[in-house]
Amino acid sequence: MLQTPVKYLQGIGKIRAQLLEKELGIKTYEDLLNHFPFRYIDRSKFYKINEIRNAVADIQLKGKILHIEEQGEGRKKRLTALFADETGEIELVWFKNYQWIKGFLNTHTTYVVYGKPTLFNRKFNIAHPEIESLQDFQKKSFVKLQPVYSSTEILNKKGFNTRLWTQIMTELFKETGLNFKETLPADIKNELKLLDKNQALFNIHFPQSLDLLHRAQTRLKFEELFYLQIQLLQKNIYRKKKIKGHVFEQINRYFNRFYQNFLPFELTAAQKRVLKEIRRDVKSGIQMNRLLQGDVGSGKTIVAFMTMLMAIDNGFQASLMAPTEILAQQHYNGLKKFAELLGLQIKLLTGSTKKKERQLITETLADGSLNILVGTHALLEDYVRFNRLGLAIIDEQHRFGVKQRAKLWQKNTPPPHILVMTATPIPRTLALTHYGDLDISIIDELPPGRKPVKTIHRYRKDKLKVFEFIKKELDKGRQAYVVFPLIEESEVLDYQNLTDNYEKIKKFFADTPYQTGMVHGKMKPDEKEAEMQKFKNNQTQVLVATTVIEVGVDVPNASIMLIESAERFGLSQLHQLRGRVGRGADQSFCILMTDYKLSQEARIRIDTMTATNDGFKIAEVDLKLRGPGNILGTRQSGIMRFRIADLIKDAPMLRTARQYAYRLLKNDMYLQKPENQVLKYFLQKQIKESQFWNLIG
Repeated sequence: MLQTPVKYLQGIGKIRAQLLEKELGIKTYEDLLNHFPFRYIDRSKFYKINEIRNAVADIQLKGKILHIEEQGEGRKKRLTALFADETGEIELVWFKNYQWIKGFLNTHTTYVVYGKPTLFNRKFNIAHPEIESLQDFQKKSFVKLQPVYSSTEILNKKGFNTRLWTQIMTELFKETGLNFKETLPADIKNELKLLDKNQALFNIHFPQSLDLLHRAQTRLKFEELFYLQIQLLQKNIYRKKKIKGHVFEQINRYFNRFYQNFLPFELTAAQKRVLKEIRRDVKSGIQMNRLLQGDVGSGKTIVAFMTMLMAIDNGFQASLMAPTEILAQQHYNGLKKFAELLGLQIKLLTGSTKKKERQLITETLADGSLNILVGTHALLEDYVRFNRLGLAIIDEQHRFGVKQRAKLWQKNTPPPHILVMTATPIPRTLALTHYGDLDISIIDELPPGRKPVKTIHRYRKDKLKVFEFIKKELDKGRQAYVVFPLIEESEVLDYQNLTDNYEKIKKFFADTPYQTGMVHGKMKPDEKEAEMQKFKNNQTQVLVATTVIEVGVDVPNASIMLIESAERFGLSQLHQLRGRVGRGADQSFCILMTDYKLSQEARIRIDTMTATNDGFKIAEVDLKLRGPGNILGTRQSGIMRFRIADLIKDAPMLRTARQYAYRLLKNDMYLQKPENQVLKYFLQKQIKESQFWNLIG
């Protein structure tokens, strides 16, 4: 019955059914049942007329009609009713379709009125209120907590108001009855004292009390998160049991030589811990699928290189894929100096690689003499064939889609070990949903000798003082970045803004020995690289830039980051930009320059940046401000659209759901026990309907 098209439900019909499908994707009774209210109005609370204040939300009043009158002519015709309780009077007004209301109203009856009061000519009125007799209101005990359903402007215009939604849902429950199959194992339901499915679904649409509403929400949220974690953990366990991986048994020639003779600094305890976790994976015979999180400057690259050496020590090749040419070039430059110390062959492959170089890369990859290949999406091209790919590293992986990442798997049989890296700290709740099928390693400490960057907020009026401060730092031999935002609506204005300010900054430093350079996204790659090289070589001391330097730039001597119009940057961007300084032993500074007028959200971002350098704390604030979709980027496949769960508010429940999912799968990996058959059926149905297809694909 739940697969019945909604057009057959009384009160909907063909036209409304087409609207529901087009606007909300609701096709069947089941879709309608799972269209949960997003908020509830407490219809048990009554206000007094003398309690009404301006800009108050919808309110409910109880009183009598003193007077009814039709006013105006033609289009301005309206019905007004003077409504009163023991504390005062208020005008009710209807501008259209009021004939039935006129016939319904009676001056001797007590009514319940519900609506939003507005102030007009210094008097409050309520336009088009909901109104019913107190007697009728008292009969409808289940609507004391009235559900409000998400809708669209078109649906609202077509009459899909609260009253119609309530009628539709009432009819749905009449037709289906409270006869829904239980979808959670009995032991979990009992242990957590969860409502059964019938009670939960009825109380989510028609709450019998506030307590039952909360219990219904808890039950349905837990179920949604539990089913997701079952899928992710099943995939993880299945991979570990079924997908064989290359065995990196040997740790000798290259790894040991590098560790003993060429390691540029002492590894942190966190780096050592992560290397041990990786080492355990790659010698187990199971394919590694690990997410490596580490804040900017935490030393992920050295861990990645040492993992590559594990592969090379065992006769395998390694690759590293980055989302942009700048980042790929930066990785290549950093790894090349290490590789050359050990006599290893390393190459860079991007869209800009010349045909002759590409040919050489293809040949040396195929014959196995090329040990490491660094590149962009170009690594996924069909002509890129490895002799023996044992390890594939993906950096800033949230910028790649699932299908792109899957192409790397096909570069070797069995598939290579996968190490996914991100310098964008991911809140634990997001990691458990989007990367719940990966094992997670975290580098949570900075290399020794690094001082935390001091972050300061300054207003634009202080600009001259800020540049005087920058000059003093330059006098100490330091370098500085000055970053301007992009005006996405206009590349012309953006370029003009950058070049105008570039000229002003050059003018400020005209009487000093300091040179100013500029990089932006419209420059050709070789021009950009030439400017960056000048800055790296300290030929220019001030680099004026757009966010092209957000990732992939490593100049230890740069100790100042000035971010102009910082209020126009997101938290993640601000944190990434700050990570460009503080890479040497000197005290570094990040100066956030803004206007005086700041929105509440912008103020929170600026205050967060000045309060902490912890990328994970920043990511948690960012998640609350922007939601999961924006944190991961629009290109990330598998952005979760939960029906009822909320990743921010329901983080503790997510962890509980994962614990119970793990416990269940540990005892019954393939859900073969009789008591898990219903769970298995609904899980397969969910996967078939592709609710999470791009997450688990």
